[in-house]
Amino acid sequence: MVRFSDFELIKLLMKNSRTPYVKLGELLGVSETAIRKRIRKLEEDGVIRRYTIEVDPKKLGFKVNALIGLDTVSERFIAVIEELKAMEEVLSLYSASGDHMILLECWFKDSDELTRFVKRLESIRGVTRICPAIILEKLK
Repeated sequence: MVRFSDFELIKLLMKNSRTPYVKLGELLGVSETAIRKRIRKLEEDGVIRRYTIEVDPKKLGFKVNALIGLDTVSERFIAVIEELKAMEEVLSLYSASGDHMILLECWFKDSDELTRFVKRLESIRGVTRICPAIILEKLK
């Protein structure tokens, strides 16, 4: 019988997906085998879709980390998304509700690169509003 929740395990993996199974077992009070089986099941069920890393963009020379809200005319929404997917500057792309229809995360070497990118976005047919926000510091 598993004595820990999937969410407890997932939170630990989100902090560091390279944590050894033995350490995860110690933290959750179960065996390494129980952790291994649970993670395999979470992967098979599509709960865990992939493993990734967290990077400090500034240490790679990207001084500007921006979240960009974007709105489109409804009939061009899918076409705009497809254009954004093809742009190498777009690291993450989300459809959203709230203030904007689309959210993008992008890294830039400097504010001039951001300005040029925003001008490219303005030229996409169907885009009605662009609202960049520069991330000053990641807090959590």
